[in-house]
Amino acid sequence: MRIAEAAEISGLSTDTIRFYEKSGLLAPIPRDAAGHREFSPGDMSWLDIRSKLRTTGMPMKQMQLFAGLNAEGEHTIPQRYELLRAHQERVREKRAEIEACEKILEHKLAVYGRRKLEMENDR
Repeated sequence: MRIAEAAEISGLSTDTIRFYEKSGLLAPIPRDAAGHREFSPGDMSWLDIRSKLRTTGMPMKQMQLFAGLNAEGEHTIPQRYELLRAHQERVREKRAEIEACEKILEHKLAVYGRRKLEMENDR
């Protein structure tokens, strides 16, 4: 499939996909005789993984390290495992922080909701 279809399926912009390829986050995508990128199912899987890592806040340098390790082969699995495990811990910490913030928001909304109702009833 071509880049426009890959962008539509992945939810990424064509510019983001090109950036990922240029920055080494994706292996170079094979091109057809006309020079158009031809994305395979494997390429699409890697796009999805890169997108999820970025969404969860993995820094670009770590994403590049992960991509480089992957390109080096199977012997880097222990390093990739540790990199992803450390990132998972950061994601869990961020989730806990967000959940604590959400509890505060729920409390404030409940307080303001009651006050709003009281104000409406006083009219």
